Amino acid sequence: MTERLIPPENPAISPASLAEAPRLLDVLIELCDDLAWDRPASEAELYRLTAQSAGPPQLVRLAEAFGLMLVKLEARKMNREDLIRELAEKNQALTEGRDFLARRNQALTQAVYETYGPRQMVGQCPAIRRVTEMAMSIAHRPINTMILGPTGAGKEVVAKMIHYNSARRESDFIAVNCTAIPETLFESEMFGIEKGVATGVNQRRGLIEAASGGTLFLDELGEMSLANQAKLLRVLEEKEVQRVGGSRPIPVDLLVISATNADILTAVEHKRFREDLYYRLNVAEVRLPPLRDRGNDVLLLARLFLGRHAARLGRPPLDLSREAAALLQHYPWPGNVRELNNEMERAAALTVGEIITPADLSPRLRGEEQPRETEWRRPPETKPEETGPVLQNLERQAIVETLARHGSNKTRAARELGLSREGLRKKLKRLGLE
Repeated sequence: MTERLIPPENPAISPASLAEAPRLLDVLIELCDDLAWDRPASEAELYRLTAQSAGPPQLVRLAEAFGLMLVKLEARKMNREDLIRELAEKNQALTEGRDFLARRNQALTQAVYETYGPRQMVGQCPAIRRVTEMAMSIAHRPINTMILGPTGAGKEVVAKMIHYNSARRESDFIAVNCTAIPETLFESEMFGIEKGVATGVNQRRGLIEAASGGTLFLDELGEMSLANQAKLLRVLEEKEVQRVGGSRPIPVDLLVISATNADILTAVEHKRFREDLYYRLNVAEVRLPPLRDRGNDVLLLARLFLGRHAARLGRPPLDLSREAAALLQHYPWPGNVRELNNEMERAAALTVGEIITPADLSPRLRGEEQPRETEWRRPPETKPEETGPVLQNLERQAIVETLARHGSNKTRAARELGLSREGLRKKLKRLGLE
């Protein structure tokens, strides 16, 4: 048994190499510990062990294997450091991008708040003050609201005031024109659609789902069909929506603000609008007055719009003459605030001077609306002896209107008429208009 423990003699291994073996093993163990604990390894000692006859062949090969392992570990360490540095740079870029977007979002939120804040509701009449107070009360405690008023009175502006001053302002405000959605597409547009329902159809969220957490604004609600009213009512009652082709309902959290210029109560009485949907939507009611009933608010709004459009067009500030202001106040404004805004945009674009005169306003405001008939009409026959006075009257009228448009500025009027200033003076004298 004792003889089996004695290793056979190997003439290639010298007694000195065998004697050195324990120390070499200790060196390799120390190298392993250094590598395991990420301490600097004695590479010079490792390379010495790989020299020929440094020790038994098995230990030399083991040292060589350690050398290869150390090279690969150093390469991996370098790659890891490069990766960490690259990730740190990308993380820095992402942090800067996130901070930029946060600042941008805050700026946009502030801009939206300033645009739809209570101070932006221009008007001093009691009716508008009541509308503003009620809108802000609803914004603090959001409930389904119905806004009633004539076309162009600013119903969507009030709806956005409620949304952007409420706790839902961070979510979307989804506006839906109920008259713009075809009957056959109502479900897919409002409820969404699943992929594969038809060839080439992709999955799409509906408008109701998109408004979840925010505000759904239903404009022209009175024009919605009875069939679609029933579908909408179910969504509001169940607080969930099911996409076309879908198999599971999707919960939704909605604040619904609706608007109509129709007599909604009459529609309810005549069964053209569902009574249960009416009471579901009309938890709070806001009534907007027509512009003709708002007194001096007409001039406040006119000057506000005029200033905005002049700035947009790069013009100096414009103002209204006394006569133009009187026309604005006495005009009935069937198109309400929207019509007034359009009128001020037209005046800002076409007025030559810096004062808006009656001649700068639309003919309908001056009571000179042109006939609506579009067919060609033969002018009345004129006798030869009447031709001279007729032409003279037309000339007189053209000169008077041109001077009025230019605030009696003869130089500008003459330029438009294709005359010199002296030529215009002579015509004025000849026509008795000096």
